[in-house]
Amino acid sequence: MYKLFYALKSASMGVRVMLEEIGAPYELIETVVDKETPRPPEQLAINPNGWVPVLAWDDGAMYECAAITVFLCDRHPEANLAPAVDDPHRALYLQTLVYFSNSIQNAFQLTYYPDRFVDSARDEPSAQRRGNRRLNETWKIIDDQIGGNEWILGDRFSAADIYLFMLTTWLRPVQGHLAVEAFPNVKRIADAVVQRPSVQHVYAPWIANPLY
Repeated sequence: MYKLFYALKSASMGVRVMLEEIGAPYELIETVVDKETPRPPEQLAINPNGWVPVLAWDDGAMYECAAITVFLCDRHPEANLAPAVDDPHRALYLQTLVYFSNSIQNAFQLTYYPDRFVDSARDEPSAQRRGNRRLNETWKIIDDQIGGNEWILGDRFSAADIYLFMLTTWLRPVQGHLAVEAFPNVKRIADAVVQRPSVQHVYAPWIANPLY
């Protein structure tokens, strides 16, 4: 049994999709993403940053979405969500997950949490603008990488496609982001991922209202 510290609009939704795809039993522990509300002590004991996702199981716990993705897929190879260590696609799979985490998610942080990157409130609009430009740059890299492939890894669906879909749900034109339509290869994969039963279940609030 896994425990997933979980909040809507966060990366924990992507981890929940993977747990659904794997078919592993899990318990959701509701938490928050706003800065004012206290986090559960058990969550903070695992991740003192206070962020989600946080995943716990009988004899361990961890945080960071990309790391959890690699861990779950390797722990449950029967789900066929990731290339094996000796698979030729393994390098691209790992590279893409880390790029999502280190580059695209970092750009989202600039746009949503500019106060983390500047000394004064007057500089926050500049950080947001730079974050928006960086989002455009990083999504273009991924769009070009996908090219005409059916999925990120070619003709094989993987957890990287789930991660991509999760990130596209954070795009908000009202924030100054380009719409996903600006990246047609990304959109094509996101449109395919959203049809999966696991995604329909977990992302029902977003599907009903993308601006929820």
